[in-house]
Amino acid sequence: MTEPQLYEPGPANLARVLKDGEKWTLILVKELRHSPEKVWQALIDPAQVREWAPFVVDASLGALGTVNLTWVGAPTPIETKVTRVEAPKALEYGDMKWELEASGRGTRLTLWTKINRGFVSMGAAGWHISFDVLDHLLSGTPIGRIAGGDATKFAGWQRLNAEYAEQFGVKAPNWPPNTPKR
Repeated sequence: MTEPQLYEPGPANLARVLKDGEKWTLILVKELRHSPEKVWQALIDPAQVREWAPFVVDASLGALGTVNLTWVGAPTPIETKVTRVEAPKALEYGDMKWELEASGRGTRLTLWTKINRGFVSMGAAGWHISFDVLDHLLSGTPIGRIAGGDATKFAGWQRLNAEYAEQFGVKAPNWPPNTPKR
């Protein structure tokens, strides 16, 4: 496993937002060098989800029904309904919608998720890093999940939070609260 400090995320260029009231739709797109089938398995298999996503699930996301989803750092699972499964193209559960599209020799992965506008830059920074961790995992060079409170202490997350805030026209939350502003 690669040490996380050796990983440096690229610039804030994976996300955009649709602004609507207090809950905005955060849209992230990542080009992956892996087949849609391989990416699909990483999206639905609980063991793989645990390696890259900011949450864990207690069952496969690859079938309609209910799973318990627990966000990193949250004490209580959330009963979440899987409402759309079209392998290996589309997946929806909770307030997340995923689309996979064959692109060149890989997959264009798109996530739509609702997030409070006050935290949209934080969400974009976190998902940006999660997508990079996913890419490393699928490439056979896992760096370990960087999510929740651990992610906010990571210098790359701090930079991305500020860059996405500027891109979206919002004030970057100073998170964690005692972190010096960049």
